[in-house]
Amino acid sequence: MTSGQGSKSRTAKAPGTETDRELVRRAQSEDKEAFEELVRRHQHRVFAVAGGILRRREDVEDISQQVFLKAYFSLKRFDQRAAFSTWLYKITVNECWDLLRKKKVRPLVYESDMSEEQARQAMASEEKNSQVPDISDRLAARQRVERLLEGLEERDRLMLILKEVEGFAVQEIAEVLDLNANTVKVRLFRARRRVINQARKHE
Repeated sequence: MTSGQGSKSRTAKAPGTETDRELVRRAQSEDKEAFEELVRRHQHRVFAVAGGILRRREDVEDISQQVFLKAYFSLKRFDQRAAFSTWLYKITVNECWDLLRKKKVRPLVYESDMSEEQARQAMASEEKNSQVPDISDRLAARQRVERLLEGLEERDRLMLILKEVEGFAVQEIAEVLDLNANTVKVRLFRARRRVINQARKHE
């Protein structure tokens, strides 16, 4: 009995050191503390994802609560083939789009002034010359971000906030939005270009 207790104490992990995968396994076995830890880890980014789509803070808060509630009741069906974070952010995006559809809010759309091939060429030039300013340096505060992002199509607006404000990797954004990584890169470049032009008008 003593050796069993010793073995348990040796394998026990300090709070906050378990991986998401381990916490998910525990939460799937109805360990509420494990799910609460998952909420603590990811609530900021859930807010960020929702805030990238929705304009009203009340909507962001309501959707975030709804997302975690849905995740809690769907967790047993989550097979862990994808990362928990990706699965959670996909739920967030879908819940936000559903809310906008219910409110009959039409996403803002603009005609791209560059073809996809032109955008790729410009991206290659940007990587070589680094002449385009780092957009993160230009967006000093969230309020200014909102002002600069007016006129972007909602999905591009979300991509830009996730990449430049919240630090998501391109691959993460691609997985969350079910897009090809190259498509995300091209759309990010177009969105950056448009926002930089908008910023210059305000200088």
